[in-house]
Amino acid sequence: MTNFSELNISASTLKSVKRMGFEEATPIQEGTIKFGLEGRDIIGQAQTGTGKTAAFGIPLIEKIDPKITTIQGLIIAPTRELAIQVSEEIYRIGQDKRVKILSVYGGQEIGRQIRALKNNPHIIVGTPGRILDHINRRTLKLDNVQTLILDEADEMLNMGFIEDINTIMESCPAERQTLLFSATMPRPIQKIAEKFMKNPEIVKIQSKEMTVENIEQFYVKSHEREKFDILSRVINVHQPELAIIFGRTKRRVDELAHALSIRGYIAEGIHGDLSQSKRMSVLKQFKENKIDILVATDVAARGLDITGVTHVYNYDIPQDPESYVHRIGRTGRAGKSGVAVTFVTPREMGYLRIVEETTKKRMSPLRPPSSDEALVGQQRLAVESLAEMVDKNNIGDYRSFATELLEKYEAIDVVAAALKSMTREPSDTPVSISEERPLPSRKEGGGRSGGGYKGNNRSGGGRSSSGSGRSSDRSGARRTSTGSRDGSSSSSASREGSASRGGRPRSSARRES
Repeated sequence: MTNFSELNISASTLKSVKRMGFEEATPIQEGTIKFGLEGRDIIGQAQTGTGKTAAFGIPLIEKIDPKITTIQGLIIAPTRELAIQVSEEIYRIGQDKRVKILSVYGGQEIGRQIRALKNNPHIIVGTPGRILDHINRRTLKLDNVQTLILDEADEMLNMGFIEDINTIMESCPAERQTLLFSATMPRPIQKIAEKFMKNPEIVKIQSKEMTVENIEQFYVKSHEREKFDILSRVINVHQPELAIIFGRTKRRVDELAHALSIRGYIAEGIHGDLSQSKRMSVLKQFKENKIDILVATDVAARGLDITGVTHVYNYDIPQDPESYVHRIGRTGRAGKSGVAVTFVTPREMGYLRIVEETTKKRMSPLRPPSSDEALVGQQRLAVESLAEMVDKNNIGDYRSFATELLEKYEAIDVVAAALKSMTREPSDTPVSISEERPLPSRKEGGGRSGGGYKGNNRSGGGRSSSGSGRSSDRSGARRTSTGSRDGSSSSSASREGSASRGGRPRSSARRES
């Protein structure tokens, strides 16, 4: 791999990059930075987690002239979470150059954004609907944009933003540098490239690098009514440091997060119907390891780059293989191993085989653990926690009490009692999880039966409490009265916070961020 110091970037940007902890460039970064600095148009085919934000962020920052008080760079992202995340990373890259970044997205009061635009930012990061809204209001002037970046272009296509993107790109100067990033290259994205880009360089991460070589993949075959109890026992056995559970619908996410909280886990959910403040609060807590388990829909979690995830659980198998790869790619990053477990009903086994064909890797069947095995998992965690306390040697105030106990009882009994008090015994408290209809049955040989297989429907099948189909979850993306698609969420649907509820004993020393 190539060091950033070998990529001919300025001293100020290099300083910022090193402060961020980056030393060696990933393949997508190496190729993109090289061509980006030459001013070439670029098509980058890579998924989240490959480092593409820095890949396009570094050459963008290098081109910005902080003395010029106009918008010089525009980044379009599919969701507000991704827009915020990208703007934060671009800010860190351009910190030593004093580059001003502004993110604009639906769900935030537009007057506030209009006032911020008057402060002459150098780079705008935004969602398509809100960018177009500002263009129509004449509050966003793109006459001096030198660099245009489309991030997660295939996702914007799936969310129905293709017309908005065309309009935005037509509003930018013809003479500019364009960088387009997409995990896949469907025909509509290719047409955008053909129309708006000039002899683009293609930087592609080979499929073997985009898949899941360092992730152990398992499946659990179970009926719908059995899934949650099995999930609870699996979590107790695995003891994940940080886990994400994917559900097919918003209703599913809410019910799972609530049920996990009842069973004593520190869990929260995110989906498109949560308020903006609630979603950002949950994500912040998860990144800070204050939440053990994040429950999410596909679209709500799209583009979130969260480090330290050790386990991914697909409570519902996704409808298309691409979503599966995207889901489990949340773990096993930066050379670390990860675990992915997919729950599948007997009628959905055909989908499992299709996923295996796509990833070129067989999943291993996972035998559901028994209640006794789940208890052993909790006991092992108690042992680890107790040993960690001893190793830290901060138990001086308790030694006198320990001496008193040892005068009355056997040492082994005292330790056993301590472990028992620290063990959260698996709960069988009844929970309510609404059954979802399985995906339309699909024959393992690839034929159709009883319904279709919609490969690009990322929102998932099945009915949610808010309806079915593609509009069921767009990360708050919906048309406003002005025609934008990323307006504020329709409802809050927030639960009482579970961070204060009892959970497993925590060990910050065991966590890696």
